[in-house]
Amino acid sequence: MIDFIHAHSTRLYAIAAAALSLIAYYIHDLPTGLILALVAAVLGTGEAVQRVENRKTAKALHQDPPLPTQL
Repeated sequence: MIDFIHAHSTRLYAIAAAALSLIAYYIHDLPTGLILALVAAVLGTGEAVQRVENRKTAKALHQDPPLPTQL
């Protein structure tokens, strides 16, 4: 499960952000403080996702490129 989250962290973050937006739009009785706290949590999660993606990019930069397949 952790490997799945690590591999697809950006997609999961996008789903969570979209779901939060839809919930805030369609449920009118939510308190503003709750919405702002959730927005802050999503922004913090976005920072974590960015760091995971940066580590994956740095790791890929230090690897040799794959050889082209010969037909």
